[in-house]
Amino acid sequence: MEQSIHIYVTSDVHGNVLPLTYGNNEEAELGLAKAAALLKEEKKKHQNCLVMDNGDLIQGTPLTYHYARLDNALPNPMILLLNELEYDGAVIGNHEFNYGFSLLQETVGQSRFPWLSANIVWQQSGEPVFGQPYFIKTFENGVKTAVLGLTTHYIPNWENPEHIEGIQFLDAVETAKKWVPLLKEKADLIIVSYHGGFERDLQTGKPTETLTGENQGYQLCMEVEGIDVLLTGHQHRLIEGLEVNGVAVVQPGTQGTAVGHVEVKIKSENSTWKVFEKKSKLLSTKGYEPDKKIMDLIAPYEEKTQTWLDQPIGFIEGNMEITNPMETRLKDSALIEFINKVQMDAAGADISSTALFDNRSKGFGSHVTMRDIVSNYIYPNTLKVVEITGKNMREALERSASYFVITEDGEVAVNPDFSVPKPQHYNYDMWEGIHYTIDLSKPFGERVIELSYKGKEVGETELYRVVMNNYRAGGGGDYQMFKGKPVIKDLSTDVSELMANYLLKRGKIQATCDDNWKVIVPSSSKK
Repeated sequence: MEQSIHIYVTSDVHGNVLPLTYGNNEEAELGLAKAAALLKEEKKKHQNCLVMDNGDLIQGTPLTYHYARLDNALPNPMILLLNELEYDGAVIGNHEFNYGFSLLQETVGQSRFPWLSANIVWQQSGEPVFGQPYFIKTFENGVKTAVLGLTTHYIPNWENPEHIEGIQFLDAVETAKKWVPLLKEKADLIIVSYHGGFERDLQTGKPTETLTGENQGYQLCMEVEGIDVLLTGHQHRLIEGLEVNGVAVVQPGTQGTAVGHVEVKIKSENSTWKVFEKKSKLLSTKGYEPDKKIMDLIAPYEEKTQTWLDQPIGFIEGNMEITNPMETRLKDSALIEFINKVQMDAAGADISSTALFDNRSKGFGSHVTMRDIVSNYIYPNTLKVVEITGKNMREALERSASYFVITEDGEVAVNPDFSVPKPQHYNYDMWEGIHYTIDLSKPFGERVIELSYKGKEVGETELYRVVMNNYRAGGGGDYQMFKGKPVIKDLSTDVSELMANYLLKRGKIQATCDDNWKVIVPSSSKK
């Protein structure tokens, strides 16, 4: 006797429900409403279906921001939808913590499915914070399928400490080594749903990133015996059709553009079930009409969000638009200077750093709405004023300077370390309050050729107070030089809200650019 188990997974949906881009309200091939239509179709075709969300669900769009920060009287919209779709379970992702632990607790409580993460435990008791480390689903003929949830344990390097107070993030691999043998005694099929990705090339095993522990998918496959299927995420990659050490792996990208599907064939031998075939693939949601029930459920939330997004905030005199993201990162611009000025004003600091997070950022036109602000500042970051040495400052600038490479054709391009396996433009910082020059003809680590503060060269051992977002202040983006540094001031208001308040208070501001920094591009790279 044999049968098939069909496993479906979404991951890194990041609050995207409708098939649109909020920055301009134009249609886009993405969103949970399209994935829902695909899932309903698949569940009609197959028996023995199991549906998981692999984390980073409740944060990422103006819809989820408006709910979390301004109007959360109703149930969380993302949970409302997953309940409707009868998900079997979800895994805690790193961005689930972004809006604070209280809202996350409420979110978990509203769910008609378990939230899993075996390696997120209370420091005092060691018990899983979210109750269940795993669940077991029994299919026809008594086939038992266990799903163990794991989360990247690198979260303390990014998250606001207040949001994770009293919580310990255990090593994902060591946690799996504890739980998988126990589950093998209880179930016939073992699935690990891990909000994390792969730290090595899946075919050669060569490291593809600094082995910090942020992504341990390859290690899970190689070191934890007994896993049949590994569902992954976090990196926003599209991975299908591969096995690592006999483990079928899949990763379905982001924003609901694809659903991961793993078909496992299992047969009965001597009164026990044995897995004999596994195949993973990605199901594109492109071309699917958004599911009507999902659209109807989200409509009240969406209407409030759109009204809020169209609120006028202020006016800009001059040019604060972005037409070429690479040029913006090569030369000081009015938009970046504005964001840094907002941070400096809010924190009372005279040195600041920020980033152009996404290449879709368009900057501000003459009339600024809330839509413009959240389209350009897309993360719910808060601010910290951190005390660093001049040496730390130079190291951070060198880290940013490594964003650029010169191609064989002499063109300036993005270093693959900042684009693979996913775009990381948010890890290139631009500073205000200091003067510096980056020379791309120099090797990595030696590109900062001028660095001064108030007309004086920055001293290696001198102390400087810099305002930056909480992600960076914790060392996020491989800025280890900031990790553990004294926090002089901690601001709890989101930067996007600070930007809106700055504009509302002044009504009209002048676009300015003091050209306090520059990047020297080798002459062969200039057109």
